[in-house]
Amino acid sequence: MTTQTPPPQKNDKKLLDQYRDAIQVRQYSARTGETYVQWVREYILYHNKRHPREMAESEINQFITHLVTERKVSASTQNQALSAILFLYRHVLHIELDETRLAEFRPQRAKTIPTVLSKEEARRIIDLMQGVNKLIVQVLYGSGLRIMECLRLRVKDIDFANYQIVVRDGKGGGDRVTPLPNTLFQPLELQIQYVKALHEKDLAAGYGSVYLPYAIEQKSPNAHKELAWQYVFPAANLAEDPQTKIIRRHHLDESTVQKAVKEAARLAKITKKVSPHTFRHSFATHLLQNGYDIRTVQELLGHKDVKTTMIYTHVLQRGGLAVKSPLDL
Repeated sequence: MTTQTPPPQKNDKKLLDQYRDAIQVRQYSARTGETYVQWVREYILYHNKRHPREMAESEINQFITHLVTERKVSASTQNQALSAILFLYRHVLHIELDETRLAEFRPQRAKTIPTVLSKEEARRIIDLMQGVNKLIVQVLYGSGLRIMECLRLRVKDIDFANYQIVVRDGKGGGDRVTPLPNTLFQPLELQIQYVKALHEKDLAAGYGSVYLPYAIEQKSPNAHKELAWQYVFPAANLAEDPQTKIIRRHHLDESTVQKAVKEAARLAKITKKVSPHTFRHSFATHLLQNGYDIRTVQELLGHKDVKTTMIYTHVLQRGGLAVKSPLDL
């Protein structure tokens, strides 16, 4: 049964602005926040702009059914839309829904085997890449980072002294460390020298600010212009921050890397579906092939549950579950 509790205090902001505030307070990423906002907007528009306070489980079910039957969304997208709407009711409207009535709309994702490159295939692709895109993919493969974790690296996160890269606030929250390959020492040092020169140029032109997470800017008012906080892989151009309207230099856009990887895979004549994330899959699989303990690989990848890491053991089974084909007997 749906129960309603009035919010702790009156809020004159528009509903979606209140929603953005709630997302920010709970430290969701900007990307997740905007995706959630879009789902709530679509939910409201689907019901002819009725206020969500006037709707409940039945209307949510209708909207999710529409997404599945008419728009043919995937299970992960279905889950995402439902999570966004539940967040609205829990944290903005302060309405407790009967989630047992929504359980059927929370599907389990089908188990999929990730695409993994052989060591030779990975090297062939990397050898066909150039410049900063090549360096980014080397970090993905050499350290097991997700593409956005790599692009969000700050200068201070490259720890040359301890041979490690510090991943801050990775997927699921929390920090972790992962190895810094010796072969990337010089390329990353050169990249940071480039970042320093670019940052000095921005400062001279009256800019030089960078986005800071959470309350860092309040704790350290000058940190946003320090070299340590600049992105290791900065964008080519300055841009206006949509929230603060401050002109800043953001990190490189992931689509640039995705296009470069796709083109290199084509030139390498590799028929597998290759993306930047494929190099993270390959990192994990190749570590297991080299005899590293699965718990160690779990920690390096930042997986909360070892079951997630277990998916990479499929490569170690050679063929299908280590079965020898009767054609080879």
